[in-house]
Amino acid sequence: MTATEPVGTIPAAESAIAADTPQPAPGATPPRTPLIARAAAELVGTAALVAIVVGSGIQATKLTDDVALQLLANSTATVFGLGVLIALLGPVSGAHFNPAVTLAEWWTARRGGAGVTARELAVYVPSQIVGAIAGAVLADAMFAEPLVKWSTHDRSAENLLLGEVVATAGLVLLIFGLARTDRLRFAPVAVASYIGAAYWFTSSTSFANPAVTIGRAFTDTFAGIAPASVPAFVAMQLLGAVMGLALVAVIFMRGTTNDEQPSA
Repeated sequence: MTATEPVGTIPAAESAIAADTPQPAPGATPPRTPLIARAAAELVGTAALVAIVVGSGIQATKLTDDVALQLLANSTATVFGLGVLIALLGPVSGAHFNPAVTLAEWWTARRGGAGVTARELAVYVPSQIVGAIAGAVLADAMFAEPLVKWSTHDRSAENLLLGEVVATAGLVLLIFGLARTDRLRFAPVAVASYIGAAYWFTSSTSFANPAVTIGRAFTDTFAGIAPASVPAFVAMQLLGAVMGLALVAVIFMRGTTNDEQPSA
């Protein structure tokens, strides 16, 4: 039902059923969505995200030689694109587009919380990686670049690796903090805004995503990363995810009610 449709046109029984049906918020993983649909959403969403990152980077370098303006264009396109993708695909797959987030959800599920199963993990992560590579190839094709050309952009400096730890820890803290406080409906705006900010406040420009990191190795353009730099980046992202979950456990620690307090 849209806001313009009169309420009286819906039978009372159907209205009651609709009211009782849980509506998944962006970022939540609906349990009844077919796994193949969720895998497709993760593949397409990650491909679109990488195409946005790489494509906007190529476009920026064609329009200006000012590196600051190039980064501004790249980050702005990423913010808007990521927000749209989360809003669109969040109700289908949870809009992870990120193996670090999927692994964190799997770990949370193992500890008794909500999250993906081992089977879903085994489907999500390959879908995200394949999607990321496809997105990089698509962006190169749109701008008449070589479809696959390994990046020569070295990103192995220790300060960049620290930036990836910070970026990924903050991302995981944000997503799971929103989940703990029942505010996942704000995920499209909050996550996109955080990534946009992290482009600027982290030394690495916030990859914060193992799949995206792998995909960006396939393009020798503004957003690329040399294949030799990928393993360390991914390792730091996974470390950041662990730190992010630790911060969630401490900051959003579940309190006890008066009834649960031990008597004197």
